Amino acid sequence: MLKAEHGLPPADPAREQQQIARLRQLAKDAHLDPDFAEKFLNFVIREVIRHHEQIAASNGVTKAG
Repeated sequence: MLKAEHGLPPADPAREQQQIARLRQLAKDAHLDPDFAEKFLNFVIREVIRHHEQIAASNGVTKAG
């Protein structure tokens, strides 16, 4: 991951909130459960961050913050 290789933070809370709002609306438009869609996206985000942190650690980059 580019972020991990360059020591950038894995999370972008503002961007994540935009994506959650977008996904919730898409779910509503498709007559799906927006709560489930949000939970699923949050799971994906957590996994991406976990993977990012593993890559950063293997490259000797410590967590910021």
